Amino acid sequence: MGTADPRALAPGAQIRSLMRRLDRATLSTGMAGDSGWPYGSLVMAATDQDGSPLMLLSDLAEHTTNLKADPRVCLLFDGTAGLAEPLTGARASVLGRVEKIGDERLAERYLRRHPSARMFAGFGDFNFYRVAVERAHIVAGFGKIHWVEAADILSERAPALEEAEAGIVAHMNEDHTDANQLYASVLLGREGTGWEMTGCDTEGCDLRLGGEIARLDYDAPVRDADETRKALVGLAKHARQSAAE
Repeated sequence: MGTADPRALAPGAQIRSLMRRLDRATLSTGMAGDSGWPYGSLVMAATDQDGSPLMLLSDLAEHTTNLKADPRVCLLFDGTAGLAEPLTGARASVLGRVEKIGDERLAERYLRRHPSARMFAGFGDFNFYRVAVERAHIVAGFGKIHWVEAADILSERAPALEEAEAGIVAHMNEDHTDANQLYASVLLGREGTGWEMTGCDTEGCDLRLGGEIARLDYDAPVRDADETRKALVGLAKHARQSAAE
């Protein structure tokens, strides 16, 4: 139980894990106009339930001007932070096409991940975008290099869980703050008190404390609210047992 090492997963699952456990990426777009120069910028990212990247972008930003002219993008998710030898760590370049979205569920999923973005989300020149993933390139250490198609990157959708997610997260943050804290401090070894859940999907749940984020993976995939409840109860029980030892 805990956060899986992306390097121990199949290439597609490695990529999905990186996207889910990182909250930022380098966005590369092609400069609009005649130059065609590549342009890289930092963006705060979240994911949809299936792993598709989500972004909140300003119309005034250079990258937004670029993607309106050409929707093709690359997002680099870098999982090498903190490693003594960064080139041994996992990183993924995710290629796809951006599409503006007006889906309230996706907007709320992003804003739970990045609560400070709520002050911008209502501005007329900010919009939410989803990246329709086409393929990705994963480098997970020396010689561990793969091109992977979207079908092997994105997880199968679970409509019942997508509908129930907001309620599950609210319930955990209102009635089970002790469990959230156990997940973070005991199972993930994270410091600080007051951890909150920001999202849950078929493979795990996401936690946040201030500017810190954490990812907790389940032992097995879930499909709906009942299976999620059982997984979270099991994790809390395991954490309490570990804390008592």
